[in-house]
Amino acid sequence: MKNSTGLTTATFAFLLELLTANQTTHRVPPVLGLRESLIVTLKYLKRNRVQAELAEDHGVSQPTISRAITTVTTVLADTLAIFIPVADDLSNKVSYLVDGTLLPCWSWATHPELYSGKHHTTGVNVQVAATLDGRIMWVSDPLPGSTHDVTALDTHGLLDGQDASQYIGDKGYIGRGMITPERKPPNQEMTENTKLYNKAINQLRWPIEQAIAHLKTWRILHTDYRRPIDTIATTITAVLGLYFLTS
Repeated sequence: MKNSTGLTTATFAFLLELLTANQTTHRVPPVLGLRESLIVTLKYLKRNRVQAELAEDHGVSQPTISRAITTVTTVLADTLAIFIPVADDLSNKVSYLVDGTLLPCWSWATHPELYSGKHHTTGVNVQVAATLDGRIMWVSDPLPGSTHDVTALDTHGLLDGQDASQYIGDKGYIGRGMITPERKPPNQEMTENTKLYNKAINQLRWPIEQAIAHLKTWRILHTDYRRPIDTIATTITAVLGLYFLTS
């Protein structure tokens, strides 16, 4: 079960109890029931499996799989929201690593704002804050992929009322009072001291890159999102709930 759904048998049983208490049973496809609908949804979120393939495995139609995923993903987002930390939980006395990442999705012609020039593909931008040992403490709501990291940070107001010097980021956050590497001066070479300083900052940032990679073992966040774009925020919340439930 762990490999296909991302959950141990014990955690799956606990989650099933939570959803049962949330009366999800009345909304899932009767042919699957709650337990099977949850398994289908977890397989989809963990591996980003094609719905037609899941339908074949579970002996039902693709529309049935789609209804199960739509229902259970929404309820997971609602039920597990209590496990997801928010920006207000961040302490002003702790140093945090900050980074942005792109969660890729299909290239919908009606949503050109999803295209990220930095990543040369479409998706949504989320900001992540983690402790110096790489424990994720906050993930922002998604913004269009064209949004620059520093703009996204300003939009979410992460630094509002905070000591910005306690935050460490890459060059994309220069100008916000955070600890960042220095840019190469125009028409000049970097000094050896600047190179050493930048190397030290980049080494400090390594844990957040690993943390984001671990979050993206939920493949729905790492490979193209194929469902309607207006469902992506709910899906991200559901996955974050699962991530913090199992962390």
